[in-house]
Amino acid sequence: MEPSNDVALDIIVSNVVSVFRTRCHLNLRTIGLEGSNVIYKPEMGKVLMKLRKPRITASIWSSGKIICTGATSEEEAKLGARRLARCLQKIGFKVRFTDFKVVNVLAVCSLPFQIRLIEFTKNNRPIASYEPEIHPAASYRIKNLRSTVQVFSTGNITVTGPNVQSVASAVEQIYPLLFECQKTRS
Repeated sequence: MEPSNDVALDIIVSNVVSVFRTRCHLNLRTIGLEGSNVIYKPEMGKVLMKLRKPRITASIWSSGKIICTGATSEEEAKLGARRLARCLQKIGFKVRFTDFKVVNVLAVCSLPFQIRLIEFTKNNRPIASYEPEIHPAASYRIKNLRSTVQVFSTGNITVTGPNVQSVASAVEQIYPLLFECQKTRS
């Protein structure tokens, strides 16, 4: 049995983490008092701000660095970051939207078969590791794509990478390796 080339796998992006800078100092207390949907955490030195559309959560530091999480695409992450910068401008800060960068993408994918994890790990020993006492998934690192794939015996895989393209490439690269280690149905 060979992996067919016409298998369509749905890769669902569940989280995109992005970073941008405002190029100005931000007074966290002012944001906490005047902003909407904010949680001021002075002990951690940051403010959490949530947007409803697109649904993102931002960690804002006084240095002007902002980390946005929760978007489901790179475009949505950029739109949410720009909306966040606009909210800060309305509060009264001289915010300039600069240095936007997507730093991490998390995606999940369900394969149409189950996987024998021990056999998969033995076949790909240097870059695959499986410790069933620590975590139920086998971990497979792809250095050139800077991606990590968590493979579960049920056929579900979780992929983290620096962008959506590397996540899709990682799934394409690991599929033939997983196909040869699939469980036979009894």
